[in-house]
Amino acid sequence: IGMAYMDGDGVVQDKAEAMRWLHLAADQGHAAAQFNIGTLYHNGDGVPRDSAEAVRWFRLSADQGFGAALAAIAQLGL
Repeated sequence: IGMAYMDGDGVVQDKAEAMRWLHLAADQGHAAAQFNIGTLYHNGDGVPRDSAEAVRWFRLSADQGFGAALAAIAQLGL
Protein backbone atom coordinates (compact mmCIF):
# COMPACT_ATOMS: atom_id res chain seq x y z
CA ILE A 1 0.00 0.00 0.00
CA GLY A 2 2.86 2.35 0.82
CA MET A 3 4.41 2.13 -2.63
CA ALA A 4 0.96 2.52 -4.23
CA TYR A 5 0.65 5.87 -2.46
CA MET A 6 4.22 6.78 -3.37
CA ASP A 7 3.65 6.07 -7.06
CA GLY A 8 -0.02 7.06 -7.29
CA ASP A 9 -0.85 3.53 -8.42
CA GLY A 10 -4.62 3.13 -8.00
CA VAL A 11 -4.75 5.91 -5.41
CA VAL A 12 -4.04 9.63 -5.38
CA GLN A 13 -0.29 10.09 -4.94
CA ASP A 14 0.44 11.08 -1.34
CA LYS A 15 4.04 10.73 -0.18
CA ALA A 16 3.24 11.39 3.47
CA GLU A 17 0.64 8.62 3.44
CA ALA A 18 3.14 6.39 1.64
CA MET A 19 5.69 6.85 4.41
CA ARG A 20 3.04 6.16 7.03
CA TRP A 21 2.19 2.82 5.43
CA LEU A 22 5.81 1.90 4.80
CA HIS A 23 6.68 2.63 8.43
CA LEU A 24 3.80 0.47 9.64
CA ALA A 25 5.23 -2.46 7.70
CA ALA A 26 8.91 -1.67 8.37
CA ASP A 27 8.35 -1.34 12.11
CA GLN A 28 6.98 -4.90 12.06
CA GLY A 29 10.16 -6.14 10.39
CA HIS A 30 9.07 -6.16 6.73
CA ALA A 31 12.41 -6.16 4.88
CA ALA A 32 11.06 -4.79 1.59
CA ALA A 33 9.41 -1.86 3.37
CA GLN A 34 12.65 -1.16 5.23
CA PHE A 35 14.54 -1.18 1.93
CA ASN A 36 11.97 1.11 0.30
CA ILE A 37 12.24 3.62 3.16
CA GLY A 38 16.02 3.52 2.78
CA THR A 39 15.69 4.17 -0.93
CA LEU A 40 13.38 7.13 -0.35
CA TYR A 41 15.85 8.69 2.09
CA HIS A 42 18.77 7.93 -0.23
CA ASN A 43 17.03 9.64 -3.16
CA GLY A 44 15.27 12.38 -1.18
CA ASP A 45 11.95 11.25 -2.60
CA GLY A 46 9.13 12.52 -0.40
CA VAL A 47 11.53 13.08 2.49
CA PRO A 48 14.66 15.18 2.89
CA ARG A 49 17.72 13.39 1.50
CA ASP A 50 19.49 11.74 4.45
CA SER A 51 22.32 9.30 3.76
CA ALA A 52 22.68 8.19 7.37
CA GLU A 53 18.96 7.42 7.65
CA ALA A 54 19.08 5.59 4.31
CA VAL A 55 21.95 3.40 5.49
CA ARG A 56 20.15 2.67 8.77
CA TRP A 57 17.10 1.37 6.89
CA PHE A 58 19.20 -0.51 4.32
CA ARG A 59 21.03 -2.29 7.16
CA LEU A 60 17.80 -3.29 8.89
CA SER A 61 16.64 -4.82 5.64
CA ALA A 62 20.02 -6.38 4.79
CA ASP A 63 20.21 -7.97 8.25
CA GLN A 64 17.21 -10.05 7.14
CA GLY A 65 18.98 -11.08 3.95
CA PHE A 66 16.99 -8.85 1.59
CA GLY A 67 19.00 -8.95 -1.64
CA ALA A 68 18.31 -5.43 -2.85
CA ALA A 69 19.41 -4.00 0.49
CA LEU A 70 22.58 -6.10 0.47
CA ALA A 71 23.31 -4.78 -3.03
CA ALA A 72 22.63 -1.19 -1.98
CA ILE A 73 25.04 -1.49 0.94
CA ALA A 74 27.69 -3.01 -1.31
CA GLN A 75 27.16 -0.28 -3.91
CA LEU A 76 27.62 2.36 -1.22
CA GLY A 77 30.85 0.65 -0.18
CA LEU A 78 29.72 -0.13 3.35
